Amino acid sequence: MTREFYEAEPSPRTSWRLAVLMGANSRTYKFALASALLEFAAQSRAEVTLDELAVPYAMSLVARQQGAPQAPSGSLMGDKDFLTVARQEAAESTRAGLPTERLLDAARRSMPTMVMQRFHNLGASEVPHLFYELVGPPRRMTVRLTPHLHAIAGSEQAAGLRNELNARWDIVESSFAAGIGRSLVDHGVAVDRATLRLTDKHRRRPVTGVADALAGFQYGRCLICRTPLTGTDRIAVDHVFPYSLMRRFGTVSGWHGPDLDVIWNLAPARTLQRHQERPAAHLRGTVAPVPAQRGDPAVPSPPEEDPATRPQGSGVPRPQRRMAGLSATGAGRL
Repeated sequence: MTREFYEAEPSPRTSWRLAVLMGANSRTYKFALASALLEFAAQSRAEVTLDELAVPYAMSLVARQQGAPQAPSGSLMGDKDFLTVARQEAAESTRAGLPTERLLDAARRSMPTMVMQRFHNLGASEVPHLFYELVGPPRRMTVRLTPHLHAIAGSEQAAGLRNELNARWDIVESSFAAGIGRSLVDHGVAVDRATLRLTDKHRRRPVTGVADALAGFQYGRCLICRTPLTGTDRIAVDHVFPYSLMRRFGTVSGWHGPDLDVIWNLAPARTLQRHQERPAAHLRGTVAPVPAQRGDPAVPSPPEEDPATRPQGSGVPRPQRRMAGLSATGAGRL
């Protein structure tokens, strides 16, 4: 599944999305690392010391930990656990605006052997593009930032990649807080159409924006014209398969397909006004198919349709892969 996702648009940006959006999430360390890497790459730094990288890494976890858990309940491992140290040092670090020496030391010791070893991992393999390498002895370790990292940090989608990262972080935190793991989106969220936010049904609070949560799974591209979304675009959230299908077929013989007003069938697009300004040719021949990602419990897929239970003459014609090329099996992994 991840190979198909990469092959549909092979690029450093897709490798980054594989690492951030589709890797395992036993804790939120990779999001803190990704945020720190983007920060230094945006400054055009070719390399940073481990101590330098540890500062934004630790401070982002301190800030996040005050609002939501950064690991599943019961997973902390005593006073030497990094998240335990971060909680104990949070007040003083927040007052100073910098991690305490104890917190910095804990980050310095844990990062190379934990999150930095695993960031590029995707199951039994690595993402196709690497974004850093560790060089030098342990006490004077340097993090060399690769051209691939600089390419995405300086791209037109840089702001969108950071928004996707923060949205994914929000979702994982909420799954830890709700105690339902990776099934959060399957069982625990609703789409608030008025605010375009995902809402945690268990705790009755907003989780994150729908557009930011979904954009990465369509490569940061508009559902309609497939060109990259940028920070200056006005974004709407549209249905991949038209919601009107439910009304149209429902008035004839009843709707026998899945609910089309749920997250697997939503995707960000530029507003209609923006597309009216674009040449009509932009809407033709630009669609690249996006592979379906079935089987991930973190994103609901529509129910499998059993032809034997569908009344004759009442079936819905199978929509072809057009526009975004998303199939009825879902928009990706959350």
